[in-house]
Amino acid sequence: MKKKLIHFLSSIFPDLFVSIAYKHLTTPQVHKLRPHEALILNKAEQTDFPFEDFIIKTYRWGTGSKTVLLVHGWEGQAGNFADLIEILIADDYTVYAFDGPGHGASSKGETSLFKFSSLVGALIQKYNVKKIVSHSFGGVATTIYLGSSPEIAIDRYVLFTTPNRFENRIEFVAEMVGVSDRVTKKLIKKIEQEEGIVVSEMNVAEYAVKSQVKKALILHDTNDRVLSVKQSKEVSALWEEATLEEITGTGHYRILRTEAVLKRALLFLNS
Repeated sequence: MKKKLIHFLSSIFPDLFVSIAYKHLTTPQVHKLRPHEALILNKAEQTDFPFEDFIIKTYRWGTGSKTVLLVHGWEGQAGNFADLIEILIADDYTVYAFDGPGHGASSKGETSLFKFSSLVGALIQKYNVKKIVSHSFGGVATTIYLGSSPEIAIDRYVLFTTPNRFENRIEFVAEMVGVSDRVTKKLIKKIEQEEGIVVSEMNVAEYAVKSQVKKALILHDTNDRVLSVKQSKEVSALWEEATLEEITGTGHYRILRTEAVLKRALLFLNS
């Protein structure tokens, strides 16, 4: 009933509801960490990294000879990789991670895919990493940067699930809010004007094929209820350097806490 009312009102006051939907799209919620995730952050060397209008919280674990950057998803944070971080440290890695703009312990404010992507690029260069691991939306931000920066070469890239079409994300938020199709179209136009892009062209697959990634591994649960495995299939179908491995029994979030999957990721990073 509430969504029907919002849908009706949005058809009468489209500009108001474009602003509401845009705020949902650019203002991430900060979710409480599990005790184990909070504990792993407390063990890190933490540094504040000034980035545009944000103060970004960055983390480093270990002093190993190998290095890797972890990129969390939308409304996620560095602590979500707690189980993987422990495995990486034990395997002689120096692990870098961060809380994205408006995420986790970083300063708050409206953010976007493009700010997130620019930050990923800044940290790839700062830490000079050749190996990356992303989760969900983190794969969008990372791949868009890499596809736009062919001078950056990456040896191994693990994606724990990945969306493909940015347009799908906008439509998902519009449906969640309950706005009309007219508002959705106006929202897309607003984003295109502000960012200077064509939303329909913002697809992970198209950026992936332009990136200089030697080998990529996409891990995605066939029964992921948050993000359909279909999107990872779309990416891997075009990205010759990527292999998609479909798994079961983890879902969208537990995939980051499933030992067998994490070991598979480690094996790939070391290949």
